[in-house]
Amino acid sequence: MLKSIILIILKLSPSSKKWFWEKWYNVFARKAKNTNLKLMNYGYHSPNLELRLQEEDEIERYPIQLYSFVANQADIKGKSILEIGSGRGGGASFIARYLNPSSITGIDISEDAIELCSKIYSIPNLDFIVGDSENIPLADNSYDILINVESSHCYGDMKKFLSESYRVLKPGGFFLFCDFRTKSSIQELYDLFSSSDLQFIDRVDITDNIISGLDNLSSYREQHIDDSVPMFFRKIFKTYAGIKGTEIYNAFSSGSMTYICAVLKK
Repeated sequence: MLKSIILIILKLSPSSKKWFWEKWYNVFARKAKNTNLKLMNYGYHSPNLELRLQEEDEIERYPIQLYSFVANQADIKGKSILEIGSGRGGGASFIARYLNPSSITGIDISEDAIELCSKIYSIPNLDFIVGDSENIPLADNSYDILINVESSHCYGDMKKFLSESYRVLKPGGFFLFCDFRTKSSIQELYDLFSSSDLQFIDRVDITDNIISGLDNLSSYREQHIDDSVPMFFRKIFKTYAGIKGTEIYNAFSSGSMTYICAVLKK
């Protein structure tokens, strides 16, 4: 049932879908205030990935590994980074502390999420601002790298987002992306990439790595949702979080949803 609701949301009109996800993430930031829960992506695991983390980051290893995999599709050391859809800020924090960019700015449409990030993080090369993916409040040609992790399924107008991404990237800048789509709509996403002003360089299906990530982090994430989310909201939070055995997890396992990583360039 919850999977069906989420799939219906993915097919809403652009304005309705955008409105829903903005409200959802404001609710999430208010109801799930546990500051140990800094990332809510589905995680990534590969036996070939050996990522050394500080002890305090081990608890978020699998969501961090997704950021590491995506961010390392380009050389970001010393570069200016923009993350669109920064959520609870854990991914931007990882990049700022481990990958040595000159700066990273996280943008999210949820004012509550940005307020939460401002309370949690105090890192010299990291800042957060409220912003809309389809009307990015930043100057043309201002960032070397744009990162977008598991956020675009919320957007009302993906074509406009790609146009705005092209605008704010510097010439030669990279657009690093990962997200999921239903099996029936993944080609539409590829077509949007191909028809945008950005050069569509590469794509890879990482669904198996996402499932493995969920297998490893589900127990911890379920416990934290139980500890920090009011009982009325827990079931839908767990389903959307992809906890093992829920309908979203099963959709990845059955192949009815696909998770991809892509690289584009200005």
